[in-house]
Amino acid sequence: MDTKPVFHGSDIEKICSYYNLKKEDIVKFGANVNPLGLSPKASKAIAEHVDLLSSYPDREYTSLRNTISRYCGIPADFILPGNGSSELIALLIEERAPKHTLILGPTYSEYSRELSFSGSTQEYYHLQENNDFGPDIPDLCKKLTQGYDFLILCNPNNPTGQVIPTSLLKEILNVCKQHNITLFLDECFLPFVTDNSTQSLLPECAAYSNLFLLRAFTKQYAMAGLRLGFGVCSNEILLQQMFHCGQPWSVSIPAQYAGIAALQCNEYWAQSLTLIDTERAFLIQELQKRNMNVISSKANYILFYSPTSLEQKLKECNILIRNCENYRGLTKGYYRIAVRTHDENVMLLHAIDQILQEV
Repeated sequence: MDTKPVFHGSDIEKICSYYNLKKEDIVKFGANVNPLGLSPKASKAIAEHVDLLSSYPDREYTSLRNTISRYCGIPADFILPGNGSSELIALLIEERAPKHTLILGPTYSEYSRELSFSGSTQEYYHLQENNDFGPDIPDLCKKLTQGYDFLILCNPNNPTGQVIPTSLLKEILNVCKQHNITLFLDECFLPFVTDNSTQSLLPECAAYSNLFLLRAFTKQYAMAGLRLGFGVCSNEILLQQMFHCGQPWSVSIPAQYAGIAALQCNEYWAQSLTLIDTERAFLIQELQKRNMNVISSKANYILFYSPTSLEQKLKECNILIRNCENYRGLTKGYYRIAVRTHDENVMLLHAIDQILQEV
């Protein structure tokens, strides 16, 4: 019986123990975190408020919500911060209690995991490789008329990096409104997208109470260890239910202050986007030169298919990538890599070259 474990990019301690690696030596391509790391302003904010750790956090998250409100141009009453995006996914599904859910996949497995606790039926709308894992919008809209009450979209999708243009998202949103379907739209990676055809649906929240948007500081500002995300919805009754259902003080003082500071890091963010756009194009081109089937991502990660097994050999080079064969709709040979610094990306490519030469 094959008992080889499936690791998440956060399972560094377990990975190092299982494969006898040194944590300080590994290069983490398996976690889609901003390659510039925590911004100086966020780091400084954490250090400056260490003396407050003996106090309880503001449970209403007043300063944080007001800062997000100004940054996003939405009312503070529409915003619910959480202990990372995972907490908000769980709270939304628990309180919304959907009966019949449609999920576009392959996608992030946490949605399905939380739905399995809710009693909702789950059906996948399978995205096809021959369409670069993009949805057929007319077909999807027709599908939505068949009795669903909850739709989950990730834009850009994880792990494919594909985006749905804003105009098409609005078509989907209107169909959802007509058929009393809650649209749960995960935009956690959308800030990395510089393609102007795809914009946030944040401006639509006021007019569509059936729309719930998810955002996170985790990947954008390299704050995975602090756990900070926020949901946006104009259905304030739903937000209040989620708030009261959640744990009190779930967002720590360091996370709140780091989040406020991160939203003021304009230079850091501009540098991040320039680096990621440049290095994503470089990696896609180089992987294609090596005869990999690359999905043309718009996000800060890339999905590709390799006929040659890579994961284990790369671990021997202290490089971790995401094996995607356990994603529903993908098969053995699919891998996802984060876009990292140029030197790290070159290191990955050199290691892949060594593997291919040995075949």
